[in-house]
Amino acid sequence: MMDAKILKTDAEHQVYLAEVERLAALDPGLGTPEGDRLELLAKLVEDYEKERFPFARPSAIEAIKFRMEEKGLKQKDLAPYLGGKSRVSEVLSGKRPLTVAMVRELSQRLHIPADLLIQQQDEHADDDSADDRMALSKNSP
Repeated sequence: MMDAKILKTDAEHQVYLAEVERLAALDPGLGTPEGDRLELLAKLVEDYEKERFPFARPSAIEAIKFRMEEKGLKQKDLAPYLGGKSRVSEVLSGKRPLTVAMVRELSQRLHIPADLLIQQQDEHADDDSADDRMALSKNSP
């Protein structure tokens, strides 16, 4: 039986992963020595994998396209949420950033987390963005 320690190499990861699989196959009960060991080794493996193989969050556009594919939607199906067919095309091509209203609609209608849609946008400023800023400044005291 090996002593548990923080994983630092791929070789250690492979050894621990094999032990986790072996213990999991035994299906030990909670609070048993095997169950405790399985829990500890699984946590060490998980921590190593998170550090070694980080998961990149998808961009807002990737998230929208993924959800469209998942639900079998076409660009025209998003027109009511984004303000028309041409706007959908501009958003999906990265030429137009999402507005707050678009984020709300996509989040509510397609169940995409708003924090995923609200990310640093490309530096493509367009006329509507300027219009939005102007409208905000007009409404400010």
